[in-house]
Amino acid sequence: MDTAIQYLPGVGPKRAELLGTELGIATVGDLLHLYPFRYIDRSSIQLIANVHPDQAYVQVRATVLKVRIFAKNGAELPADKLKYNMASRLSVLVADQSGEMEMVFFKGIKWQHSRLLPGSSFIFFGKPALFNGRLNMVHPEVDAPDSQTAGVLTGVYTSTEKLKNSGITGKVMLKMVGAALEGVLPGLQETLPEYVLREKGLVPLGFALRQIHFPQDQDALAKATYRLKFEELFLLQLSLLKQKYIRSRSEKGLAMPLVGEAFNACYNALPYALTGAQKRVIREIREDMRSGHQMNRLLQGDVGSGKTMVAVLSALIAVGNGYQACLMAPTEVLAQQHFANVTKYLKPTGVKCALLTGTTTAAARREIHAGLQDGSIGIIIGTHALIEDSVQFRALGLAVVDEQHRFGVEQRARLWNKGSGGIPPHVLVMTATPIPRTLAMTLYGDLDVSVIDEMPPGRKPVQTLCVGENKRHAMHNFIRDQIALGRQAFIVYPLIFESEKLDYKNLELGYEEIVKAFPLPQYKVAIVHGQQSAQEKEFNMSAFVAGRAQILVSTTVIEVGVDVPNASVMVIESAERFGLSQLHQLRGRVGRGAEKSFCILMRGQKVSKESQKRLDLLCATENGFELAEQDMKMRGPGDLEGTMQSGLPVSLNIASLAKDGLILSDARGYAQHILDQDPALEKPVNAVLAAELREDKYVTKDYSQIS
Repeated sequence: MDTAIQYLPGVGPKRAELLGTELGIATVGDLLHLYPFRYIDRSSIQLIANVHPDQAYVQVRATVLKVRIFAKNGAELPADKLKYNMASRLSVLVADQSGEMEMVFFKGIKWQHSRLLPGSSFIFFGKPALFNGRLNMVHPEVDAPDSQTAGVLTGVYTSTEKLKNSGITGKVMLKMVGAALEGVLPGLQETLPEYVLREKGLVPLGFALRQIHFPQDQDALAKATYRLKFEELFLLQLSLLKQKYIRSRSEKGLAMPLVGEAFNACYNALPYALTGAQKRVIREIREDMRSGHQMNRLLQGDVGSGKTMVAVLSALIAVGNGYQACLMAPTEVLAQQHFANVTKYLKPTGVKCALLTGTTTAAARREIHAGLQDGSIGIIIGTHALIEDSVQFRALGLAVVDEQHRFGVEQRARLWNKGSGGIPPHVLVMTATPIPRTLAMTLYGDLDVSVIDEMPPGRKPVQTLCVGENKRHAMHNFIRDQIALGRQAFIVYPLIFESEKLDYKNLELGYEEIVKAFPLPQYKVAIVHGQQSAQEKEFNMSAFVAGRAQILVSTTVIEVGVDVPNASVMVIESAERFGLSQLHQLRGRVGRGAEKSFCILMRGQKVSKESQKRLDLLCATENGFELAEQDMKMRGPGDLEGTMQSGLPVSLNIASLAKDGLILSDARGYAQHILDQDPALEKPVNAVLAAELREDKYVTKDYSQIS
């Protein structure tokens, strides 16, 4: 398996280099783990009369009737004066008992001409097409009528133009894989213990590898596929859970046995009852904080589900036990917003809260630093300013990170190192991006996950409409009506600068159009995008938050967290350009006040079926988790940190988190069952698993690590 690919018969240094750069294949094992992405069924032979151009691939058994060769100028070359260097096309007319069709070749003309002799029979396999009213196949595969290809499922592998142009065709790939299997299978080591194969009903590895590449039938292919998917997901989950187990035993945590007076004072003064989901999550956090082990918990909750309230009550548990808490937000606007909300909640508790951001004055900074060191400040809210070396705590017990994928690992590590007495603080990571369960199990598999899956009562649904360009004028009138009622509107664009390839409305043109439609002095329009300096962004955003501007034209920088209760309209331009979860995040910016809110999806002229399906789904439901599941099914796991969807911690060769949720759940449960009995995988029966995990392919990015 570890042999360099160049030593495989039929490969050599040149092809090896190409396979490496194009497909990342360096060893024989890499080649065998490049699985076919689909299979062509060559088990049936069709009559020519039944072939039609809409079919993907067909196979016919036919006899050659006539062979003709044409020059570049289209003239037919006479057979007696044939010069192959003048030939540009070979036309072969073939027939079976039901009809005729043409086989066309533009390459390998000399070779095909020498074998496709009139009167001889072959099996032709390819994609049928219609040209000048006649059925044809261009460059079909040609096999002898008694060849073994008829009656088998043939794998189709990922390829590139470079590979095809250098002669590494599908057939060549199959030959190389065949040679690799012949070399590897006799001495192949099983990668799962015998008891796992028995208990989970899995076929042996050798059988699985042979059948995934050269299936004898659909049943064998299904068994091979299941074995390889289960193994991939099982070893990944085993690795994650083992990391989690080791850390939970070794990371000493700050024990916080009390709830404390401040918690009770805040809880009893709440103007509304917490949802069942909020109460459940607080109980989970409380258990972690009193356990004596460090908490590493991910809190998922849809936009507006009440995560901040949970964070405040968790912070007050820390304060009630004599510790301090900090809440780190990715932007200044978000930090200020958290500060305003948290200060309100803390009124009945007497706990002092402070805000530290890049714009905090030097005098205020000195005061805050002193308050953190002497312990008089119980809770601090801030941006990256919190991780500066000058910020020292008397006893940091809980660190809450909002939208954690916006912070680098090193930045977070600096915060954890500020823990009390060298012991890292408890960690609560919050995200409003709904992550499908299967993805959360993998991306955050070594964190404990809590989900707030209920909305607080009284939050009004946002009415979502999808409209075309012809409704632009009506949309402007609607915004004017809303502004007349004292409301505000967001208008979001997918692009910043004109792009030659994309004809989507871009931000600059859009801004000009909006300023024309909403002129001064009656209307004020602010603009925010990624190319601005932090100060410009801050100034314009603040103008909108404070109500000095009625319209905010923006790119997706406003996606996370901005709370403007007075904004009742969210217009998303070229909505088909966004993923579902991103659209849902943007929609969550409105509907935060008492008034009815609207999200208007403006779609472009040409929208694919897939994009329209996304927009229809958004109009149909407000459940972020449901949307995230659907989004992943449509787009694959995708980029799970940009729109909170960059890639997975490991690359999966055959399993799909979008489609194999049931296998993943089963694999995780089974991995947990094995670790419950043998946490360090030290028993002889698990030696194979311990060896597999030592391979670095299952070491994932550790999202919770603190040093």
